[in-house]
Amino acid sequence: MLILQEKFKNTKIILASRSPRRQYLLKELGLQFETAENGNEDESYPASLFKKEIPVYLALKKSDGFLNLLDKSTLLITADTIVWCDGQVLGKPEDREDAVRIIEKISGRKHQVITGVCLRSKQKTITFHSLTSVFFRHLTGMEIAFYVDNYKPYDKAGAYGIQEWIGYAGIRKIRGSYFNVMGLPTEKLYKNLINF
Repeated sequence: MLILQEKFKNTKIILASRSPRRQYLLKELGLQFETAENGNEDESYPASLFKKEIPVYLALKKSDGFLNLLDKSTLLITADTIVWCDGQVLGKPEDREDAVRIIEKISGRKHQVITGVCLRSKQKTITFHSLTSVFFRHLTGMEIAFYVDNYKPYDKAGAYGIQEWIGYAGIRKIRGSYFNVMGLPTEKLYKNLINF
């Protein structure tokens, strides 16, 4: 933590994300940063992209919208997280019915959560990704309805937050980074920041 603080003591860090979870995780790494939002976030991507390529592409694309904020002493961090199941992306649910459908799909099964991250300055740009396998036990219809109605996970890829009730009650195990499922692979981010 002190190493990062020392390295970036003369750098303005901008996290371009409205996600409270990403903001929390970056703060826990010990970094001082500002946040910025792009109201017109286009999350479309070429159909030719596969799996890990998608969130990396989207993280880089997000950074393009903030180039006007970069000067020689600024570091921009952008990220995008997808849930991958049965060869397709499970995005953010459109409504209650969609949230229930998505959770029913991952109930009793394994899926993968993949976060792409982009670090960008005037001088250079790097991207990386982290993949975590998540195993849910079988959830009853009542449990799914309880979660959706009480936690309203409409801003979350895959229609759930691992740090919420469903994570405590429904996840049997994970393989990979827990924090990646929350939205930022903190250990990989730390290493890439140290080497940036």
